[in-house]
Amino acid sequence: MEIDKLSLKELTGLAMELGDDLAFLEQLSLDPRVSVQKLYVQLQNRREKTTRELARLTEMTRLERDLWSQGARLVAGVDEVGRGPLAGPVVAGAVILPPGCRIFGLDDSKKLSEKKREALYEEIKQVAVAWGIGMASVEEIDRVNILQATYLAMQRALAGLEQKPQRLLVDALSIPKVNIPQNGIIGGDGLSLSIAAASVMAKVTRDRLMTGLHEVYPDYGFARHKGYGTQEHLEAIQTKGLSSIHRRSFCQQYIGVKTCRNSQD
Repeated sequence: MEIDKLSLKELTGLAMELGDDLAFLEQLSLDPRVSVQKLYVQLQNRREKTTRELARLTEMTRLERDLWSQGARLVAGVDEVGRGPLAGPVVAGAVILPPGCRIFGLDDSKKLSEKKREALYEEIKQVAVAWGIGMASVEEIDRVNILQATYLAMQRALAGLEQKPQRLLVDALSIPKVNIPQNGIIGGDGLSLSIAAASVMAKVTRDRLMTGLHEVYPDYGFARHKGYGTQEHLEAIQTKGLSSIHRRSFCQQYIGVKTCRNSQD
């Protein structure tokens, strides 16, 4: 291939076809044209970024690969979001990824932008062997406490899977009343791709729900803070009282508010 006879436009198109082909990159590096050198640097940087991402994903599937190699082909990651907010349900996700799965950019949902989470949510739904979502309501949180409600949400997420997993990887917790071998992984949403996938599924689901509840209770700003105790939210509670989706056990404990004065209820 005579690189020097091709225009920058032609070379850019060729780069789309060849990707990070080393022989192609080497030829570009020898072309004296400034524009081609800029293209070479861009492609080289992209290749290095891809290499780093593949290494990260390899590490994030280490737990899964150990289990896959032992014959547990259906490994479910489980995680929850919404344990800390003053309002709204706690939501859990459970995701079984196929052996060898790599989803570029997937990480702990807290590290990702909303736009990235939304894109990954759709990709996970497409590539997962199975996924499930479970919730525990505000009433359940107030009745049984947040930890027990979290267990309920996780149990329901697992019940929603179309295939029964052979092994569970759970972020930090051990789920009671589940007859499946499980490993509680501290910081699991940053160490396991399956748990990270469950984290994203739960986070996007809960954020969408709280955005929808903003339309019903516009005075509290749920679309912005998703029920967490921001200054805006605390001031709204002090002014308006509690809505029917506020966790009274939380509000009474942390900010001393327990009445429900919102006329929308």
